[in-house]
Amino acid sequence: MNFNNIYDHTSFSEKEMEVIKSVHKKTTFKKGEFLLKEKQIAKEYFCVESGTIRAFAIDTNGNQITTNFFSKNEIAIEPSSLFLNERTKENIQALTDCVCWKINFDDFQKLFQTVPYFSDWGRLWMTRELLNSKQRSISIITDSAKERYLELQKSKPEVALHAPLKHIASYLGITDSTLSKIRRELSKF
Repeated sequence: MNFNNIYDHTSFSEKEMEVIKSVHKKTTFKKGEFLLKEKQIAKEYFCVESGTIRAFAIDTNGNQITTNFFSKNEIAIEPSSLFLNERTKENIQALTDCVCWKINFDDFQKLFQTVPYFSDWGRLWMTRELLNSKQRSISIITDSAKERYLELQKSKPEVALHAPLKHIASYLGITDSTLSKIRRELSKF
């Protein structure tokens, strides 16, 4: 695992990166296994080395709605639960066999106290995630289904390879049949 891809702050020294790496524990998940289930409280987050993971919530009709995908060099996290110590409304589940590096919340907090610039990295990471979330919300309103699918292919190509059609469709806010039609159209080119 190259932690420099996740903890990508130019001010970290080699020694500081070793400290950051040392508090992570390698863990694996089989396809279908849950990293976090609805109503639990998140006590850790996961740096993804390989595999594809999805987050989803259950709507009022009992449908699973995909809220995010995580893959190589990304952090699989439910920040509201982790940082506010609240029960989550989301589930985080492995879509494929996965190798991850988990860090528990207490060790994460210690990094803020012991590693200079770790708080800067955290603020930058959270800002990027907030902006991505906002852009995705706006995209659901302003972009066509085809544009949203093309953007997903560009930004997360592994999702198109590993995620079932129904999960991709719910993430994009469209039906399975609409997504099938878009994929057929695109395959003609």
